[in-house]
Amino acid sequence: MGSVLTVKNINVYYGAIHAIKGISFDVNKGEIVTLIGANGAGKSTTLHTVSGLMRSKTGDIEFLGSSISRTPAHKIVEKGISHVPEGRRIFQGMTVEENLQMGAFVSKPDRIAHNLEYVYEQFPRLKERTKQIAGTLSGGEQQMLAMGRALMSDPRLLMLDEPSMGLAPILVDQIFEIIQNLNKAGTTILLVEQNAQMALSVAHRAYVIETGRITLSGTGAELAQSDEVKKAYLGG
Repeated sequence: MGSVLTVKNINVYYGAIHAIKGISFDVNKGEIVTLIGANGAGKSTTLHTVSGLMRSKTGDIEFLGSSISRTPAHKIVEKGISHVPEGRRIFQGMTVEENLQMGAFVSKPDRIAHNLEYVYEQFPRLKERTKQIAGTLSGGEQQMLAMGRALMSDPRLLMLDEPSMGLAPILVDQIFEIIQNLNKAGTTILLVEQNAQMALSVAHRAYVIETGRITLSGTGAELAQSDEVKKAYLGG
């Protein structure tokens, strides 16, 4: 399959707080890999470290076989990692299409029209709202826009941080269906998600993070059946 992302023994601090304690994991080409855990366990910090927004004091992060541990965040986007942060962070005052164009800043000019068409294929709702001001979209539509904007850069790895947060159950189902469709179309995905049940149902592999450490790993199906995971995260 081939590794897209390899994270080796990273330790990340917020001042004196040791937030990530020796985490190692990998994501292979074509997989959906999910990180689950309680609030404050270190899931988002892990994504921020991969995308270059934070730095690890130890270890290494490799993307497509090359170290990116010291690579500036904007260069990491150019290499092919797109990060959809928690809370969406779209450009509220711009239209849907202007937001999507902003996501294409590292794309080759001849790819932009193709990528836009692909995004509209995956998110027909956005196509209906191309000229609408992004801040007037519903929460679910804003999440779709944030994901669509990330896809405009042709990512080899798409990292999603809490895509279901704050959404009604019917929209959560839609977002996860879209995640599976993107994966089937060839996008490798690293997913951080509070909704452990949904995350494990779509993940090929999963890791449980507790207070900055990986405590369990396995296939999505294995962890969904684990008594420990059921008790802690699935209400079982």
